[in-house]
Amino acid sequence: MTSINTNNAAMAALQTLRGINQGLQTTQAHVSSGYRVGKASDNAAYWSIATTMRSDNKALSAVSDALGLGAAKVDTAYSAMSSAIDVVGDIKAKLVAATENGVDKAKVQEEIGQLQQQLLSIAQSASFSGENWVSGANGTKSVVSTFVRDGSNAVSVMMTDYVLDNSATGNVLFGMSGGSVDTSSGILGSTSGSSGSVYSMNITTYTLGQIQTALTNVETALKSMTSAGAQLGSISKRIEMQENFVNALSDSIDSGVGRLVDANMEEESSKLSALQTQQQLAVQSLSIANSSSQTILTLFRG
Repeated sequence: MTSINTNNAAMAALQTLRGINQGLQTTQAHVSSGYRVGKASDNAAYWSIATTMRSDNKALSAVSDALGLGAAKVDTAYSAMSSAIDVVGDIKAKLVAATENGVDKAKVQEEIGQLQQQLLSIAQSASFSGENWVSGANGTKSVVSTFVRDGSNAVSVMMTDYVLDNSATGNVLFGMSGGSVDTSSGILGSTSGSSGSVYSMNITTYTLGQIQTALTNVETALKSMTSAGAQLGSISKRIEMQENFVNALSDSIDSGVGRLVDANMEEESSKLSALQTQQQLAVQSLSIANSSSQTILTLFRG
C-alpha cells in the first residue's frame, strides 16, 4: 500500500542518513584533532587515565627543571671545592719549602696569606640561587629527585639530601654564623694543635716542629676536602642519571597515553572515505524514497 501521509521508505532512508552523518561527524573530529578519545564521553576510562597521566607528566617536567637547578647548585659547590683543593695543595707546597734551612719564613707566609684569602673568597662566592654548599652551618641541603605515584594513587616528591658538617673532618670549607662565613669552623677554619687552622696559621715564627704539625693539618684538610668533593661528584652523577631517567619516563608516558587516546590516521582516513560514499548513497536513497510518492499523481490524471 502506498500512502501520501506516511512514507516508510523515506523514514528508513532518513534514519540511515542520520546515522551515517553522526559517524561522519565523529570521524571528522578524530581526523581534525588526532584523538579518538578527545573527551570523557568518547571513552570515560581511557579519558580518565590519559588525563591523570598528562597531569603527572607536567609534574615530571617540573621535576626535570628542578633537577637542572639542583645540578647547578652541586656543580657550583664541586667547582669551589676543586679550586680550594688546588689552593690548599699550593699551601702544602709552601710549607714544604719552608722546612729548608735559610728560607725566609716571612716571605713564604706572605704567599700563604694570599692563598688563605683566596680560600675565603672561594667559600664566599660559591653560591647559586642563594644557597652555598661549601660554606654553611650544620644542616641539610636538598634537591628534588623525582615525582612518585604509588600503587594506592598517593603522590609524593622524593628528595636527594646532602648533610652539611662544619667540623674539621666535615664537608664544608667554613661554617656560617649570622649569615656570614665563620672562619673559626669548617675544614679550613677549625683549629688543630699549636699550628692553628689552615686558614689562620702564620708560620713566620714557627719552629720546624710546628711547620711539620701545620703540614700534617694541611694533609688532613686535603683528605676531608677530597672526601667532600667525592660526595658532591657522586650526587652530581646521580642527578645526571635521574635527569636521563625522568626524560625517558616522560617519553614513555607520552607514548602510553598516545596508545590509549590517539587516532589511527590510516584507519580514520579509510573510514572517512567510506562514510562519505555511504552519505552520498543515503542521500540518493532518500531522494528515491521521496520521489515514489509522486507516482500517485499519475493515478489521478485524466
